[in-house]
Amino acid sequence: MTVAPIRIVGLSGSLRSGSYNAQLLRAAVALAPDGVTITAGTIRGIPLYDGDVEAAEGIPPLVAPLKDDIADADGLLLVTPEYNNSIPGVFKNAIDWLTRPADDIARVFGSKPVGLIGASPGGFGTILSQNAWLPVLRTLGTDPYFGGRLMVSRAHKAFGENDSFTDPAMEAMLKGYLDGFAQFVRAKAPA
Repeated sequence: MTVAPIRIVGLSGSLRSGSYNAQLLRAAVALAPDGVTITAGTIRGIPLYDGDVEAAEGIPPLVAPLKDDIADADGLLLVTPEYNNSIPGVFKNAIDWLTRPADDIARVFGSKPVGLIGASPGGFGTILSQNAWLPVLRTLGTDPYFGGRLMVSRAHKAFGENDSFTDPAMEAMLKGYLDGFAQFVRAKAPA
């Protein structure tokens, strides 16, 4: 029996060029299980949400193709930093734009399997940010993956060259998370 390939869109919630979460996303792309492609999308350049801009100009040019990419994907992987014990404003702003117009929410996010991972220089990783995302994901009608958690703490020490991990155990944890998430996404995919 041939297993159908699945495609996951990954988004890093940081704009910083040296972002630990962008590194974590690149590591996830490289460590994707067999039969799984993780495509790294970007929130860079998405303007602040403004209903007047939406009414006058519609959806920004950077947002429309990202919405379509997420809608067409089998799953979504959010790689979230933690700013002041919560969701980064730029990441939430991007999701807010991706929900416009409101009647597009079901097409883009409805029942979409969503994984949540993150990296932080702090000792607790991104536990509070990941928890803060849950009401948002519930409101959007997604299907969050609860089969595992991945929070990279002390991220400034976690990555070596070429986005590799300095600790093989952390790489194994990411592989394990991705395997579990891929199985979850595959189980939700239409037959």
